[in-house]
Amino acid sequence: MTSNLVNRVGVDVNSASATLLSYVAGIGIKIAQNIVSYKEENGNFKAKSQLLKVKGLGAKAYEQAAGFIRIKEGKSVFDNSGIHPESYKIAQELEGLDLSTIDVNAKANELGVGKETLKDIIKELQKPGFDPREDLPAIPFKEGITEINMLKEGSFVSGIVRNIADFGAFVDIGLKNDGMIHISKMSEKRISHPLEVLSINQFLPQIEVVSIDHERGKVGLSLVLSY
Repeated sequence: MTSNLVNRVGVDVNSASATLLSYVAGIGIKIAQNIVSYKEENGNFKAKSQLLKVKGLGAKAYEQAAGFIRIKEGKSVFDNSGIHPESYKIAQELEGLDLSTIDVNAKANELGVGKETLKDIIKELQKPGFDPREDLPAIPFKEGITEINMLKEGSFVSGIVRNIADFGAFVDIGLKNDGMIHISKMSEKRISHPLEVLSINQFLPQIEVVSIDHERGKVGLSLVLSY
């Protein structure tokens, strides 16, 4: 279940745990641990191609994994998509075009690429949230909440999911630090991973504040509303 979810939505290599990375196609737990070690020693990944420098991650594993890895602040905007690096040049040719009106057969012949490959690239470029270096739409945070001391337990906020880990999700609610929804606060039913409920860049219109740590600037949130 988790591997299907991971391979459907992708994983941010710079924030994912070794456990989560191990579910990516072509990557097992040993290589996943090597990826985390490489990042700790060399800093965040800037391009998917850096994965080839990770111990034990060869060309075959890279071929399988690259389409499921995401890098938010990568050298290429396409590093934050499911587009394989080998197809970046094709994706660049599509920038600025009305993707909804493209004649796929004609364009595939023009670019010298397979029709199904072109369809996959177009699908990725059309996904909500994919924005090549343009300003993102304004996030509709709850009005007036700009400081943690303005919150209280039981109040409600809105926000955007910025990162997902094995244990929960970090949500931008308009404050200096992201709030956190623990996996146990995401559903009334037991789930095995946050990706079953949430996705990166998902807007959450109503989240309950369940805990506030003023000293450390941490806010606990819940999707399971108490009323």
